[in-house]
Amino acid sequence: MKGNIISVLLLLLTEILVAQTRISGTVTDAKGEPIPGANILLLNTYDGTTSDASGKFDFTTSEAGIQTLVVKFIGFKEFRQTLDLSASKLEVGVTLKEEVNQLEAVTITAGAFAASDESRRTIFKALDIATTAGATADIAGALNTLPGTQKVGESGRLFVRGGDGNEARTFIDGMLVLDAYGPAAPNTPSRGRFLPFMFKGTSFSTGGYSAEYGQALSSALVLDSKDEEQFSRTDIGLLSVGADVVHTQAWEKSSWAGKVGYTNIRPYFNLISQEVDWVKPPESLEASSAYRQRVGKSGMFKVYGNYNHSNFSLYDHAVGDPSVKVLQDLRNNFGYLNGSYKTSLTPKWSLRTGLSYTAIDNDVSLNALKITEADKGIHAKVAFDGSLSDKLELRAGGEVINHEYQARVDTSTRALGFNELIAAAFLEADVYTSNKFVTRAGGRVEYNSLINQGSIDPRISLAYKTSKNGQVSVAYGKFRQSANQQWLRSAPDLLPEKADHYILNYQLIQHNRTFRIEGYYKIYSDLVKFDDSAFTNNGSGYARGIELFWRDNKTFRNVDYWVSYSFLDTERNYLNTPYSVTPSFASAHNFSVVYKQFFVKLKSQLGFTYSYTSGRPYNNPNEEIFNNGRTKSYQDLSGNISYLPKPHLIIYFSCTNLLGRDNIFGYQFSKAPDDNGVFASRPIRQAAPRFIFLGVFITLSKNKSVNQLPSL
Repeated sequence: MKGNIISVLLLLLTEILVAQTRISGTVTDAKGEPIPGANILLLNTYDGTTSDASGKFDFTTSEAGIQTLVVKFIGFKEFRQTLDLSASKLEVGVTLKEEVNQLEAVTITAGAFAASDESRRTIFKALDIATTAGATADIAGALNTLPGTQKVGESGRLFVRGGDGNEARTFIDGMLVLDAYGPAAPNTPSRGRFLPFMFKGTSFSTGGYSAEYGQALSSALVLDSKDEEQFSRTDIGLLSVGADVVHTQAWEKSSWAGKVGYTNIRPYFNLISQEVDWVKPPESLEASSAYRQRVGKSGMFKVYGNYNHSNFSLYDHAVGDPSVKVLQDLRNNFGYLNGSYKTSLTPKWSLRTGLSYTAIDNDVSLNALKITEADKGIHAKVAFDGSLSDKLELRAGGEVINHEYQARVDTSTRALGFNELIAAAFLEADVYTSNKFVTRAGGRVEYNSLINQGSIDPRISLAYKTSKNGQVSVAYGKFRQSANQQWLRSAPDLLPEKADHYILNYQLIQHNRTFRIEGYYKIYSDLVKFDDSAFTNNGSGYARGIELFWRDNKTFRNVDYWVSYSFLDTERNYLNTPYSVTPSFASAHNFSVVYKQFFVKLKSQLGFTYSYTSGRPYNNPNEEIFNNGRTKSYQDLSGNISYLPKPHLIIYFSCTNLLGRDNIFGYQFSKAPDDNGVFASRPIRQAAPRFIFLGVFITLSKNKSVNQLPSL
């Protein structure tokens, strides 16, 4: 009996030993490098192990039949393989593929500055625009402290990397704005029409931007408007140059905001003398409205409208004989309407649509001569964004832009103008080879009705992550923009102007510090040229340079500062220049330092901005060499201070050019020489040595969490 029991136990033990299977192998990555510490197990069992320092593993299991081997390791896709455990020993080769994590992956940074509370690569927040000294809450004024821009004080527009002020275009919620700047007197800076607090995000690209954005030769400023507001509030602004009031009404899934503003510079000019001989200083009345409606779980519908009426008049005195003067009078009406809708179609695909309309009417008087301008534009767009996998993202869409312009002089029976229709389609793909490498490739196809021609503009960017916080990017793209309406109205058959962008960029963001260096080369072609008889596209040019940017809000407590430097080498043979020269708006060196410090106990923020721009060329007809003149350098030290005596009240004071430097932007010359054969000259100066601004801003709301603190 005892012998039979032993025999049965031995038989059972033998069957158990026979039923065990030994599983071994090596875990490697796609390059064949071993992966230590990977978790290996059979699905729905406790049998498994981890790989050793050589990536090898070895374990036994008593499971039988068909089983699933699972291998996991952080940063790699899960590996699964079906095994037949009928054999006593199995050798398995495991290759893990890297998992692309969009939040950790490399991003395209060549030419781009993101400003958003949501961007994972933010280096310039939307609030920075409003609080930069010297910018007076003007978007272009603040962006002029970034590398790639040239300070052109008599214009106020964005001049980017050797491009003129018309080559930087503005888009709101993806829709083109025909003219984003208000009217200004000759040789006085204009201001942007839109305030920074309207937007939740700002993307300023100095080159190599997405194929989605066309009709921009040098730069794209993309502004994303805010979604629906959470709380009702009323904001009142009492300014040294006017006043405004904004009321916001919030509901559960929607909000509406309306604004009325009035600006009158006359009282200020009565206190501060001006270089300009004003008859009627600038005056404007503005009204705007914004409605936001959340649709379903992911949809957002937005409508924004803006109307502005402005007018001014002045005497323009002849150079060399101030007694000869021309009365210039301007009345401008600007209307802009923008509607957009975006929603998720599936968990991986979304839809964006938009429609915008711009209407600008100018009535200009030069003594008795009357000139009227009507400038209208319609832009319609539809775009799709989606992901085919974690390594491939697509953006595709189409748009139609209609631009109609007409100018008429009252002494002429014929109007000058054009009606241009541009139809375009774009496609871009982001291919993530790994978390360290991404390629963005695509292009833009356009058809232009004025010249009855189509075009294809390729664009490609690559980025490689050199470390956890640093990366290198390169980009190339072909960009085109219709000729300026000033020339197109006389010669509608002019071709679009073109530019090829080449960009190399390195960026490091770590511990609230940002370092960025970027080099670029631009080749211009088909620039407008003209003489006394004809307009052509025989112009050409180039721009090349290197830029540095450093920002630090970590080293010093409650201090945020940034430093930027741009070097520019550029020449153009365009318009009426006899040969290739550096244009009058271009400066070789631009340097800015922006400093902000918050004083907690004083509930105040103090800011300073220092700007330096090397001398710009100008043409002196008294010299034999064309464009041989050179202005002295431009230098400006501006300051501002914000004080928050109560949570709902903020007092803001700013002053430009604290040192009162006499900055000269160029020279004007008489149309004819005097009896000695000399052309008289007059410097183009600032309208006043300084601009002083004082504002009191009040917020009224039943919700006590709504106050002015975020504006400080």
